[in-house]
Amino acid sequence: MTGDEDLPSSPEPAETERRVEALLFAAAGPLSLDDLARRLPEGSDVERAVSDLQARYAGRGVELACVADRWRFQTAPDLAFLMTVEREEPRRLSRAAQETLAIIAYHQPVTRAEIEAVRGVQASRGTLDVLLELRLVRMRGRRRTPGRPVTYGTTDAFLEHFGLASLGDLPGAAEMRASGLLSMDLPADFNVPTPGLQAPEEDPIEEGDDAPEFHMDFLGAPSEGPEPDRHDA
Repeated sequence: MTGDEDLPSSPEPAETERRVEALLFAAAGPLSLDDLARRLPEGSDVERAVSDLQARYAGRGVELACVADRWRFQTAPDLAFLMTVEREEPRRLSRAAQETLAIIAYHQPVTRAEIEAVRGVQASRGTLDVLLELRLVRMRGRRRTPGRPVTYGTTDAFLEHFGLASLGDLPGAAEMRASGLLSMDLPADFNVPTPGLQAPEEDPIEEGDDAPEFHMDFLGAPSEGPEPDRHDA
């Protein structure tokens, strides 16, 4: 038993409007005229009720809007700014980006080719782009070697992010072993470089210098996991 037996067969327009208003207010999504009609007694003038409601709510904080032939209540467009909340969303780095950042931190100034040599794989196109966009890494200069490759180094934002006073506070091999970050059976000649001390001759990046272009297609899209690295054949 639905209770429809107690409803008048043809309610007054004001009552139909009231019922339509209740249905639209409680609906989880937009409703079509047919959706509304199925909930109301036969003979209800749903189209008129919706039209009257639209006129009644025009110019108010909440308006009745048509979306894809369906109706819903929504905030007036000019009041959208009241609903805006600004917050910082933490951004997780892919494993490739973390490895690249660590190499730059310990080997800077370092070129892309040197990063790839340390990692043993070809760097994906967007990895350095992400680190540059997050301002954890900067272009330091151009190496005084054939091809004039760009060198990379960390920024003050990198130090702030990891709570370091200087690059000298980066953990060394002993600290990494104690923290379980390095295997205990590494080769005897393995060493962790001292960041910032090895500085082959380079010219600083100056305004107007031809800097490489970067693809920014990673912006505004949710991460779907780390980008695959292309291993050398």
